[in-house]
Amino acid sequence: MNTIYSFVGAYLLLVLQGNAQDPFAYQLPPQEILEWADAPLPPTTLLNSTASEMVFLERSPYATLQELMQEEMGLAGLRIYPTLFSPSRQTFYSGIKIQKVGQFRAEPPHGLPSQLQLSNFAWSPDEKYLAFLNTTATELELWVVDLEKRNASMLKKGSINNSLGLPFVWSRDSESLLVKERVYGPGDLLDKKHTVPKGPRIAQSEGISMENRTYQDLLQDKIDEINFSRLCQSRIVEINLQGERKEWAKEGIYNNLSFSPDGQYVLVSQLFEPFSYAVPYYRFPTEFSVYDRSGSLIRLVEQVPLKELMPKGFMAVIEERRSIQWRKDKDHTLCFVKALDGGDPQVLVEHRDQLMQWEAPFEKEPEELLRLQQRFAGVDWGNDGIAIAYDRWYNTRNSKTYRFNPSQPEKSPQVLFDRNYQDLYSDPGSFVKAKNKFNELVLHFEKNSLYMVGSGHSPQGPKPFFDRYDINKKTTQRLWQAENNEEFVSIVKVVDASKGVLLTTRESPSDWPNHFLVEIKGKNSPLQITFHENPYRALKDLSKELLTYSREDGVELSGTLYLPPAYDPSEQGRLPLIVWAYPREFKDKSSAGQIGTSPYQFIRPWYGSPIFWARRGYAVLDNASFPILGEGDLEPNDTFIEQLIANARAAIETLDERGIVDKERVAVGGHSYGAFMTANLLSHSDLFAAGIARSGAYNRSLTPFGFQSEQRNYWEIPDLYHRVSPFSSADKMKTPLLLIHGEEDNNSGTFPLQSERYFHALKGLGATCRLVLLPGESHGYRAKESVLHVLWEQDQWLEKYVKNKAITQ
Repeated sequence: MNTIYSFVGAYLLLVLQGNAQDPFAYQLPPQEILEWADAPLPPTTLLNSTASEMVFLERSPYATLQELMQEEMGLAGLRIYPTLFSPSRQTFYSGIKIQKVGQFRAEPPHGLPSQLQLSNFAWSPDEKYLAFLNTTATELELWVVDLEKRNASMLKKGSINNSLGLPFVWSRDSESLLVKERVYGPGDLLDKKHTVPKGPRIAQSEGISMENRTYQDLLQDKIDEINFSRLCQSRIVEINLQGERKEWAKEGIYNNLSFSPDGQYVLVSQLFEPFSYAVPYYRFPTEFSVYDRSGSLIRLVEQVPLKELMPKGFMAVIEERRSIQWRKDKDHTLCFVKALDGGDPQVLVEHRDQLMQWEAPFEKEPEELLRLQQRFAGVDWGNDGIAIAYDRWYNTRNSKTYRFNPSQPEKSPQVLFDRNYQDLYSDPGSFVKAKNKFNELVLHFEKNSLYMVGSGHSPQGPKPFFDRYDINKKTTQRLWQAENNEEFVSIVKVVDASKGVLLTTRESPSDWPNHFLVEIKGKNSPLQITFHENPYRALKDLSKELLTYSREDGVELSGTLYLPPAYDPSEQGRLPLIVWAYPREFKDKSSAGQIGTSPYQFIRPWYGSPIFWARRGYAVLDNASFPILGEGDLEPNDTFIEQLIANARAAIETLDERGIVDKERVAVGGHSYGAFMTANLLSHSDLFAAGIARSGAYNRSLTPFGFQSEQRNYWEIPDLYHRVSPFSSADKMKTPLLLIHGEEDNNSGTFPLQSERYFHALKGLGATCRLVLLPGESHGYRAKESVLHVLWEQDQWLEKYVKNKAITQ
């Protein structure tokens, strides 16, 4: 099998202990890992709103290396294939099958070509059709499936622009689509590598404070500006179901299009120059305008200028109108939000935001509907008498849920829920919606009641529920709740709230999730309607346990413990341990200690998971709790390292006391912020034998205007930035560390340079370390060759520095 994945020209650069970089072929992991990693995936499921039609999408778990190595352009925060005018690194599906609920056979629609790369699926408003793109080697095709006839037809071949925003949108009558058609072709793009510059690249500051996070793939010069404009410029055309085309709007850099519920108007957002070299495209000058059905401009709704300068803090927003959208329960009324504090969270005001509405054709002035104490976080429309609005504030982790009457804005809103949004156990759930006369999803309201579904988190794990909520009495009646005894049940969709019909999935550690219809008053419920097989049969013998324990300050912790098949500590002795985690920030102990997973969920391995090694003779503590608290005036990062060590020590000591693990043979690993955690733990504690850090950031002076949940900049707290940077403590590293990074990582702050510079520091100081750079890979890894090689690298590292380290007597 090695010949399948090791081929001429495909190689990986490993920076070894010597000074040279040696070419090194991709490797395969051991068979125990390979048979899981190479298993086929059951299909992804799409459902219509009534759960009467199920669409199964087939896909490979991996991309090909050839896909990853295609030419792409990183411009203004986007990554685009210049030959296709389409996002690079998107997920494609290779097959489609359709099944009516109640039948037990899924079949592909007639008329599709044999080779498929499908994406961008969209139901028509009446759900009689499903539209999608098919990507060929040279162009994009627009296809539509007639669900009743099970026929597929191609509406447009070539010239589709999928570079920015949605490439198409259905009209409200489901008879046609507005489609972005590219203005330029691949030959119109400038070749930056072979263009002779006319002068130097120059950046200049005018002495104005401009604190922006560390973005990647920004514009760098005039050539980038031209290419961005040409790649994203479109004309809008209307195409009906017979494939007939007519022009709808002239050329522009269109982002999003949305029809009013009655289909008479279209809200259009469009980008304009001047472009920025400091921020991504979504902060470029943007105009929001409304057009009529024929494509004539009716009204300019808002002009948002270039936003290079913003107030400081996560709750900062623009001063202009934002969250502009159609009100779903009215014919053609826009709603939008306006900041009452100038968008600056440092300004103290009674109300932060106001929700406004404006009826087309906009002959009257906008009217206020509601004032919110905190930052607007969404709205669920119902009817003229009821709507639900949400706000939240990051610094306090508070969220509020408001009931208000859109037809009587003079009435004060009623607060239904006021809670810490990180408090899983107090989560009341979300309101159930159903389609109205416009085929828009709005609140399902009857007899002074709404319906709610939620995850039902508890100390015993999640137990999803279905409730009736009396909005006048603010009382809840539980209509149904999953028991989750030996299996995990989740609610996918409420099919009919009035009749109590739910679509659920059921799974167990060894049974792949399948769909079941539940009638809460039915005798024959539940009814299984999908029958997907478990592709990871070898996992069924693993032991899985929800482990709960406490750290020294009383914070409750948890993790999912996996043990090898038939493991008996009295016979097999203590095991090497892998702890895999990702730190998360909290403002209170009770939220930090809550359990968010179920021991009955399916054991689902993926390339980033450490579960593979349970079958290789390791104990694995996956998704281990690593809360970082900042209660009161303290911020979480003020004691970041101390809390990391306390979290790790609690996990290890708990398993040591149970006689399961050898404390001298423990590895720690993580991805992204988990890699940052790993490097800090190895530098500041002696708890571990080795570490694995993937796609991390290690020098916080390279992310000086904040990182993760840190809102303070480097110059406000330089000692903290220095203290939490593993690069600053490279001289303390005495533990073997494996660093892995995608060469094309475009995640904010995790430049490949982070791993390269950290590796060179460790190497120069004599630490045991290895750096693996994956060609073509971004923040996550997608190519089969890359993924299997990463699994091999991790296995080799763990075998050498953890499992086969001298066993404690």
